[in-house]
Amino acid sequence: MSIEVSTDPGRLDVDRIHQWLSEDAYWSLGRTLEVVKRSIEHSLNFGAYDEHGELVGYARVVTDHATFAWLCDVYVDPSSRGGGVGTALLDAVSGRLAGLRLSRTLLATADAHALYTRYGFTPLPRPERFMVHGTPER
Repeated sequence: MSIEVSTDPGRLDVDRIHQWLSEDAYWSLGRTLEVVKRSIEHSLNFGAYDEHGELVGYARVVTDHATFAWLCDVYVDPSSRGGGVGTALLDAVSGRLAGLRLSRTLLATADAHALYTRYGFTPLPRPERFMVHGTPER
């Protein structure tokens, strides 16, 4: 499968992303379309497209472009899993963030640890220093 990754938010199929996140992604079940639109508007977005230009994967980065980033909402359409879409997304994210020379990029995930490890993600070295405010994750 040939995958193109773009950071052009105008190419994103927002309704499809909303469906993926609100109906299938364990971390965002029930997320409203309004919240998805707002999150896209205020983030660095990565859309993965197949050879027909159809959106088959998505990732979002929240960042200040100087010191910190949070990789989130990484999702690959079930029909495209195992076809290199996740790798293409992570290649694009890593390439884009490398130029920013950030101190830290965080990720919270319950799966795909082997993929993220290949891109340098490791468990928090001092988790006791991190705290969270808000609703606990699913």
